Amino acid sequence: MLKVEGVEYRVNWRKFRPGASFFIPCLKPKRTRRQLKPLFRRLGVEVIVRRVIENGIQGLRICRV
Repeated sequence: MLKVEGVEYRVNWRKFRPGASFFIPCLKPKRTRRQLKPLFRRLGVEVIVRRVIENGIQGLRICRV
């Protein structure tokens, strides 16, 4: 379970393979990125996190490498 700005997201981490990505809409991307860092470290998942605007919505694009 992944909780960002009060919204819960269900991510199947076993199926989150290298090359896959997902978008998380958020109002405070810097703060959200800092909150997610320990989660990825704990899971042993190497990711690239980029601040993006998709379809007019600000958020983070999380890409597994």
